[in-house]
Amino acid sequence: MTEVSLKNMIASRISRFDSLQVIDAQKNHGVPLDVCDIIYSRKLLPVIELDESVESPFSGKAPIRGAGGLTMTYAVCPPGTGPSLHNHRQTYETFTVMRGEFQFTLGATGEESFTLGEFDTVSIPPGCYRAFTNTGDEEGVLQVIITGGVHDMADIYFPKSTAAAIAEKGEQYLDYFEAANLSFLKTE
Repeated sequence: MTEVSLKNMIASRISRFDSLQVIDAQKNHGVPLDVCDIIYSRKLLPVIELDESVESPFSGKAPIRGAGGLTMTYAVCPPGTGPSLHNHRQTYETFTVMRGEFQFTLGATGEESFTLGEFDTVSIPPGCYRAFTNTGDEEGVLQVIITGGVHDMADIYFPKSTAAAIAEKGEQYLDYFEAANLSFLKTE
């Protein structure tokens, strides 16, 4: 390859943070922000997604497509926010704190926790319940890398406690998330 063709090829594989877009599931849905905060980081910004042949929640939003079965997003969380307990049945989720401080909670009832600071990393294996909360005073950012298994909403399971927290805000919101292929366990 010539230097010009290499430069053109690489140009399509560059992601600029200021140009990233939130996933479609976080736009124009009519669900109150405090209810969405139970499920999602305030903003999920896809950077790299699977190749074009694979459907995922990030489809069409990441500027880079196809990187050896890896999905990468930035999870942006104002202070005190972050998704509740959930697990991924088939995928690994690896988190690196890019800005701020995050408390991670583990276990089906959140019985264990630890805190990560900037550039600290944790890799959570499939089947392990996890939640994270920005415990800093400013907007925090996590780099989230998903590998293995399938990278779709059907891989994510929420415990009964998450379903109860959403239902407390309104049963219609639980129906909304279930229609989006999220699974809520009815028993622990």
